Order: sequence, then structure tokens, then C-alpha cells
Amino acid sequence: MLSTAKTPGDKVFAFVKRYLHGKSALTKDIYDVKRENFNKLQNHHVQFFKDLLGDRTITDLHELEKYNQEWMRCVRGYSALALKPKTTGEVSEILKYCNDSNLAVCPHGGNTGLVGGAVPVFDEIVLSAELMNDIIHLDANSGVLVCQAGCVLENLDAIVAEAGLMVPIDLASKGSCHIGGNVATNAGGLKLLRYGNLHGNVLGLEVVKADGTIIDCLSTLKKDNTGFHLKHLFIGSEGTLGFITKVALQCPTRPKSVNVAFLGLNNFDKVLKTFKEAKHDLGEILSAFEVMDTATIEFMKEKLDISSPIGKYPFYLVIETSGSREEHDAEKLNFFLQSCLEQNIVSDGIMATETHKVNAIWSIRERVPDGFRKCGHLFCYDISLPLENYYLLVEDMTKHMGNMAIRVFGLGHMGDSNLHIQIEVEEFSRDLKNYIEPYIFQRTKQLKGSISAEHGMGFLKAKYLDFARPSSNVQMMKDLKRILDPKGIMNPYKVFPW
Repeated sequence: MLSTAKTPGDKVFAFVKRYLHGKSALTKDIYDVKRENFNKLQNHHVQFFKDLLGDRTITDLHELEKYNQEWMRCVRGYSALALKPKTTGEVSEILKYCNDSNLAVCPHGGNTGLVGGAVPVFDEIVLSAELMNDIIHLDANSGVLVCQAGCVLENLDAIVAEAGLMVPIDLASKGSCHIGGNVATNAGGLKLLRYGNLHGNVLGLEVVKADGTIIDCLSTLKKDNTGFHLKHLFIGSEGTLGFITKVALQCPTRPKSVNVAFLGLNNFDKVLKTFKEAKHDLGEILSAFEVMDTATIEFMKEKLDISSPIGKYPFYLVIETSGSREEHDAEKLNFFLQSCLEQNIVSDGIMATETHKVNAIWSIRERVPDGFRKCGHLFCYDISLPLENYYLLVEDMTKHMGNMAIRVFGLGHMGDSNLHIQIEVEEFSRDLKNYIEPYIFQRTKQLKGSISAEHGMGFLKAKYLDFARPSSNVQMMKDLKRILDPKGIMNPYKVFPW
């Protein structure tokens, strides 16, 4: 019975085993991973946090559900405690206490990842940024935004839009992902082709180390060469080196003119030619170049009843331009499309300039993840590949899976060589996962790619870090981890092989 449980963690574990059996297996039961030597949460620990945060200390078993399971249902922990601080000072006190008490911590943002990086593996205390959502300062002259890490990306973009600016990152999950999580995973997204990655757009960070020390790198200057650029240690570190509390972000001018084209093509060679033509003809106004295969559109039709507006083709492109003069930009895009049609590179297409039509076209691409949870199970991989090898992996995995998969489909940010490959199956099994991995990563390496383009390593890819990086690089990462987090309490079992 639950009443016989000795600790808060035991209560949650008993609850999970009793009420969730068969619905979502625990990560520890699926994977060969052992709990590290952290202390278990005790009642006096919980009381400390209640004294500090009051009702922002979450212990209700049902409320803890959203913190314990990733949205794709691929990983599941059994944390007995989620904490929702509002200030950097509170984060500092929490981490100092956890470090002194040898309690493991799992940083948690919008929970939109695909590699199990933001949920517990065992009973780690969840440290959520969801109430750290204040805008601290917006300088319309310099285009610099300073905000707390828990701000939702879409909300930030709406706020800076009032000053004629835009957030330089655009993700399908923008309605729920946090800017702190975006920075912690060095997220890429739809507009990286135009605006670059977060290493180039983050001007400064405030971070709390594992021992509670507050690191103030919150510079808002574009040029500051006074010593090491420490902020870059935390961009892409996935919460393993510290907890990001504030972000200073460079926001470019919001375009006055946005045009989108949706195109159909008959083979991948023509996709490559179209990309080359787009860079040449559209140049400074090209802001996105997305590719989808026909299996992706079939998936969208089946799961969400969303169809191609131009009929069936082996490949589809969503091309966006953004600039300051509507007539100029529309003319350039029109010239580009006519040229591609005349050369028989593109078979068919439509173009949109009105906002509601632009959004309708983008929704075909952006709503793909909405269909993920309508599957029995989906193995999702986030890969970077040289463009000449970009689609080879989809073809290879289709052959490798044979009739074991319902479908294999690929889509992604072709403008920055980022492929998202999905393998839909009836249900998850370890045998299937072992058949897919490490084969898909080995093929990626053979094709001179990266096994993680923008979602990070998290838990699900962590054991392949040694495979993906030279041993000297991995050793330096481990050395940095030991310096900044000697007890290893920050997001254990993530990034590094377990």
C-alpha cells in the first residue's frame, strides 16, 4: 500500500507501478541504466523547499505527471518533487541545498525535446523554469532583449514585434518551448539559414552553478573581448553545467514583407538544384528552405487530415523570403519560380503573400509534430548531413526497416543540412530500438554527418557520445563537468554515456 512507503520517492514509485502499469514503462526498466549514488528525497528535504517556495513546491502525484514524462512518451521518471522558482535567488538557494544534500536535479523547461533531456531518469528533483517568465528589458534601439529563461518563445516574439523586432529563432514548438531550453540545447529551427544559431544571437547569460553560485555573463554588448566567453559553455550544455536563469538576445528587425512558396519536385537532384537556384536568385531575402518527402505528406493526411495543395510529388519544398519591400521581394520570388518552372526543375507550386495564406502553407510543415502522438510509436532522429548525402539516409533506413516499419519519412531544414528522420512502428520494443541503433548513427557517420543536429544528446543519445566525438573532446567535456559540477547533481544520465 502507498501508506507503507518510506520516502516521498517511494510513494511516487509505488503510485507509478500501481496505476500506470502497461501505459508507460519507466526509463530505468527499459534501458540498462543504474541509479548513481545520490541521496533519496526525505521529508525534511521537502519541508525545506516548502519553507522556501510555499505552494510552488509540487508533491501531488497526479500533478507530477507532466514533469515525469516527455511529451513523446519515450522516457519516464518517477520524481516526487517539482520546484517552481520565480527568481535567480531562489534557484541559487535550491541548488546550494541540493548540492550540500547530494540530491540530483533535473532542469525542466517547455518539455518539447526529443531526446529525453528534460525529464528525470530516476527520482531527480525537477527544477522548472515555467514561472521565470518576466521580460526584464527591451532596447528597441539596439534590438537587445533581456528576459528570464522561462519565457515562451512565441510570447517573446509577440512582445518584440511591438518594437518592430523579431526573435531570431523559429520552431514548430514555439507555443510551448522556453527560451532557456532553446539556449540550453542550442536549438536551430526554421530560420537558421537566415539568422544563424544561438551561439551567434545570444549576447549574454545568467547561470546558476550546481553549488548555487550565480555566474553573471549577462552582457548586452555585441563586442566584448574581456577574457573567456564563458556564456558559450552553457549554450548547448543541456543543463549539465548549470541552470540558465536569464538570457540577453539580439533581435533583428522584423521584416515588412514575407512571401512563401510551396513547390512539388520529382526527384532529390532537382531539390538540390532548386536550393542552389534559390541562393543565387533570392540571395539576401531567402529566410527558410524546408524539404518534405511524399511519405511526410501521407503521414499528415492520415494523422491530421492535412493534404498537399498541389497534388502528389516525391518531394515538397517550403521556401520563405523576408525583406523590407513587398513589391521587390514578390518580384524576385516570382522570377525565381518562373525560372525553375521553365528549366523543369520544379513541377508545380503555389505562392502566398497574404498573412493567412502564408500561415496556411507554413502549417503544413510546422504541424508535422502534432501527428507524432497519434502513432503507435515513432522513433525520431535529428541528423546533420552534407547536402549530397542528405536524403540517402532516409532511403537506406527504409530498406533497413523493410516491413518492420509502417513508414520511414524525412523532412527538415535543408538550408542548414538538418534532416529529421522518423520511423513509425506499431509499438515500441527494445529489439526494434537495438535494430535501429546504432545502425542509423553508424550510417550517419559514414555519410560524414552528425548524429545530433539541434536537439542535443539528452538521455536517449548520451551513450553514443564517445562514438560521435573524438576521445580527447569527450575527456575535455568531462573535465569541465567535474569543475563546474563536482558532485554531478546537474541533469545526471544526460549527454555523457551512462
